[in-house]
Amino acid sequence: MNAMTPQPRTSHQEYRDGNGFIVEVIRTSRRKSADIRVEEGAVSIVVPTDTPVERIDQLLAAKRRWIKEKMALQQEKAPASNRQFVSGEAFSYLGRNYRLKIERGSFAPVRLLNGRLMVVLPYGDEQPHMVRNALVRWYKRQAEQKLTEKVKRFAPLVGVEPKSVKIKTFKSRWGSCTAKGELEFNWQILLAPNRMVDYVVIHELCHLIRHDHSPEFWQEMNRVMPDYQECRAWLKEHALKLTV
Repeated sequence: MNAMTPQPRTSHQEYRDGNGFIVEVIRTSRRKSADIRVEEGAVSIVVPTDTPVERIDQLLAAKRRWIKEKMALQQEKAPASNRQFVSGEAFSYLGRNYRLKIERGSFAPVRLLNGRLMVVLPYGDEQPHMVRNALVRWYKRQAEQKLTEKVKRFAPLVGVEPKSVKIKTFKSRWGSCTAKGELEFNWQILLAPNRMVDYVVIHELCHLIRHDHSPEFWQEMNRVMPDYQECRAWLKEHALKLTV
């Protein structure tokens, strides 16, 4: 398997209704036991491939109180936002604005359809945190795909081979490069224009050559991306606006 390929998921997305929260089910052959995760208020359960849904529901019911407490804590820590997460509100993706459209029904992953971000939720739009969770899931999934593609495209130009690409949530940076050659990116960079995403990817790839911000590092940046200074300035100016 290519080291830069994210952990494979099942071809279709699977969800369970946890009675007040939606749970993404991630089936994998790499695990022998279940692992429940709450990240930014969104709940997921990683299980062995053949785990029956009845067992998954039992595990979720047993951990329901813990999950709700975790979600409440994370909602308190969520960045302050003046967003209402209602139909008609605009969200940026690769620099273009798309209007949110919320519909009631069985939960379905966010889709970009006819220029709109479609969210289907069983609880309606009176629960804005659920709309935000659905959007964050969508942005992370897009980031996994787009940033991995960009790393594959730009790595040969920089002349490096990263070991892996991971998607993270960072409070004050767009990416990082570990000493082991692993690249980590903040999913929120996908709210920026496409060229700014290129800048962040190339920046972290160049750190595989120079782990500092020395003149030699910026020479590498200039070699691969002559307009890097404009991108760097744009991100500094607009960073605070690139949030969900």
